[in-house]
This record gives sequence, structure tokens and C-alpha cells, in this order.
Amino acid sequence: MTAQGCGAPEQTIALPTGIDLSNQAVIQGRVTGAGTAYARLLDHTGEFTGEVVVSDEGVFRFFAGPGDWTVRIIAGGGVTRDIQVAARIGEVSELAVAV
Repeated sequence: MTAQGCGAPEQTIALPTGIDLSNQAVIQGRVTGAGTAYARLLDHTGEFTGEVVVSDEGVFRFFAGPGDWTVRIIAGGGVTRDIQVAARIGEVSELAVAV
């Protein structure tokens, strides 16, 4: 288990060992300029799909189906950034978000 008390892999920019990209798409990135922040995944209609806490190093990751997505970064002070991304099977979509 990680220091945060859950069984999820530690959020680092490198993909965890054993991830098979042949059947999934990955959306990941690094947020800079924020303390605590959240990354929210919205589908092509704007519907909420998932949310993660951005790691202390600013890293977040989603495993998503192929298609058009929006990653919404929510940080302290009412800061919100929306980033459009197209996810493709077999690819890692890398985002860099400054808040």
C-alpha cells in the first residue's frame, strides 16, 4: 500500500509496470503552480466520469476509452482549467497544465 493508504499504484509520470497499452488509452499529465489540486475527467458531453487527487509531484492519470475527453483541473483559490484531449488505444496522451 502507498503512504496515502490505498492499494492504487503511486502516481508517478512513468506508467506502472505491467500496463498493456494494446487495449487501453491513457490520459496523464503534470500540474504545476498548484498546491492541492484535483483532476476530473469529463466525457464528450461534459458528463462527469472520474476524479483523482493530483499527487504531491503534480501527477494525475486516467485510463480511458478512445474518444474525445476534457480534463478539468480544480485547484485552490477557485482556479479551474479545462483541457481537451483525444484519447487513442495504444497511446499515452500527455498533458502539462500550469495554474
